[in-house]
Order: sequence, then C-alpha cells, then structure tokens
Amino acid sequence: MLTVTHVTKKYHKVVANDDISFVLADGQIGILLGPNGAGKSTIIKCIMGFLKYQGMIQIDGLHNKSLPAKKIMGYVPEIPSLYPNLTVEEHMEFIARAYKLTDYQAYKEELLVRFELDDKKKKFGDELSKGMQQKLSICCGLLPKPKLILFDEPMIGLDPHAIKELKKMFVELKEQGCSLLISTHMIDSIEELWDTTYIMKDGKFAAAVTKDEAANGTKKLEDIFFEITEGGQDCSSAEEIAEHGNEV
Repeated sequence: MLTVTHVTKKYHKVVANDDISFVLADGQIGILLGPNGAGKSTIIKCIMGFLKYQGMIQIDGLHNKSLPAKKIMGYVPEIPSLYPNLTVEEHMEFIARAYKLTDYQAYKEELLVRFELDDKKKKFGDELSKGMQQKLSICCGLLPKPKLILFDEPMIGLDPHAIKELKKMFVELKEQGCSLLISTHMIDSIEELWDTTYIMKDGKFAAAVTKDEAANGTKKLEDIFFEITEGGQDCSSAEEIAEHGNEV
C-alpha cells in the first residue's frame, strides 16, 4: 500500500529526514515512535505531499502527489485545523463534498456518536474545546474511508472514552484492510496495536521492530526505544534490528 524509498527532506542545512525507506502493506499498522523533533511529522507530511522532498513515495503504486493517490489517503494532523465559521456537521459535509461521497450519511452519524459529537452538530469550530476539535478532526479523516490513513499524535488531548474508541477504530480499520501509519511518542498508547514500529532518532530510522520480534525477544519495546534514543545505539539493518530485539 505505502512504499517510501530513500526519502530525504532538508530545511536549508538541517536534515529533517535522512534517507528513509520502508513499506507498509495492506491491513498493517505501522508506528512512528520517537522523541520530539525526531522527524515523525516531517515524514508524514512528505507522504501526504505537503512538502517537497528527495526520493520516491508511492500509494498503492501511485505517485503520492497524484490525484488518484490523494483520493485513497486520509490524514489526521497533530494540531486540528478547523474552519471557525463552519459547524461540526458542516465540516463533515465539506469533506463529503470534497471527496464526492454519496452513501456516507449513516457512517457520518456513526462517527459522531462514537466520538460523542452527535449533540455538538451545530457548534462552530472555534466553539469546541481542544479535545472536541481533535475528535472532529479524526471524524473528518475517517469519513472518506481511505485505504491509507496517517495519524500524527492522534491521542493528545483526547479523553479516556475517545482514546478507547480510537483504539477500537484502529483495529476495525486494520480488519477491513486499511493501512495505518501512526506517529506518537507515547509508547503505552500503542501497546498491542502495531505490526511494525519504526523508532526514529535524528531524522533517521534507528530500528524497525516487528511485533513477533518483540514477543520473542527478552526486551520490551520500551526498553529498546530508550536504549536507542538515550543510549546512542543505532541499528540500520533488519538483521541488526532482530538481533537487538532478542539480545539479553
């Protein structure tokens, strides 16, 4: 579904993403895990086509900046970007028209109910709390039922009920064959959800740990993460990553 090949993004002399390559298959959940400033948001924005970059990014075999690719992608940004003069319901209708959706009313209502926004339909974007804005941003991202959806720190600001529903949505989307790429620095928030976790440090992929490797190894994902991000370890090959995940 998602193929990222030798992607590098520079801001003048600052290298935000350094030669990143990975593949996310259909129905897989990939996690971008790393401290603030590791380059997680940058690679997500490159995938979405918001930034210029060196390298190649393909969505289901399509160039990521092509219109056909954009039609099957969804995005939930770290900071919700809502229209202050549109209501909750009008935001959803705006997305439906932008994607030329037809049979979406039932799913729209389901999303609003699940994220406790069904009684906020007439509230304007600037009347919502930060948590409600995040919920609406998630609903807008999910409404077109994309084949690939990117979440950038989606759980920040959410209440416990919304976090529970979002995690359930992750599992449901995976079961439906949707691919998910989730950026976070909150390790406990993605426990048991992921297929592969990419640990980022200084704009690079320092390690890629699969769920099987973590299950068969003697170290928890949290231990591997802190060894890499705080201990200076750098794993670049699949063999090194597997060995690192299973070493005593």
